Amino acid sequence: MKSRIAIVTAAAALLCWGQPAPDCQLVPGWSQKGPARTFIGEDLFEYMDGNSEGYLIYGFRNMKGVTCAKDGVEFILDVSEMADADAAYGIFSATRDPRQPVASIGTAAEIQPRRAVMVKDRYYVEIAVNQEGDHAPALKAFMAAMEARIPGSTALPATLSWFPAEARKSLRLIPESVLGIRLLRRGYVGEYDYGKAFLVKETSPEAAAAVMEKLRARFGATRPAQVADEGFHYEEKYLGRMCVFRKGAYVGGWANVSEGRDPLALAGALASQVH
Repeated sequence: MKSRIAIVTAAAALLCWGQPAPDCQLVPGWSQKGPARTFIGEDLFEYMDGNSEGYLIYGFRNMKGVTCAKDGVEFILDVSEMADADAAYGIFSATRDPRQPVASIGTAAEIQPRRAVMVKDRYYVEIAVNQEGDHAPALKAFMAAMEARIPGSTALPATLSWFPAEARKSLRLIPESVLGIRLLRRGYVGEYDYGKAFLVKETSPEAAAAVMEKLRARFGATRPAQVADEGFHYEEKYLGRMCVFRKGAYVGGWANVSEGRDPLALAGALASQVH
């Protein structure tokens, strides 16, 4: 729960210069209540009562926020700048309700009666309403107006299109320890009825090759797989039947592949989409 209001220092203002700031006057009839908020890095702890870790693991840089009031209703509007567009989409995917429809505002948005979230480029926008009632129309108006002042692309991260769509249950950015493996620091994981597909981007092909070597050492007696630039397959206690490949700077593959499916074929199909 959000609780305390930060004091905006000159240093914080300098670091946030140029970031699109929320404004209560984006929608007619609303006015600002209290001072604006600015948080930098781990200072977010002051605002989030300990819940800041969920932002920091997605590369949180800073947040600007205001409280907007109209006719006794208050909207708590915050705009967070994340490390990159992947990280912003990652926190959006992690915090939205997958049972709710996605709205076509920015890259993606979700509008509920008392809450709205939106992502565009490296920015994550959220509005919370404390009062009961259906505030969806006003929330949508604020999100549309805020989206117009945020620069950057509305395109989804390209990596998402590389995962097969058929029979997919979910697809999200895992901010650390993909598949529970620390070597796989950050990447996308797609959940399917028959297994898990994953892709992790390293800083260079050489860095990805080093990760592959460490993975082979971690698992032990792996068997070579002719997939992309290099690959191996293995059967592991927790990750089941799996195949891992490297293509350029990407390490990817499939894990927990059910019987009747070929891990090597699945990995090869995924690798063919990576570019």
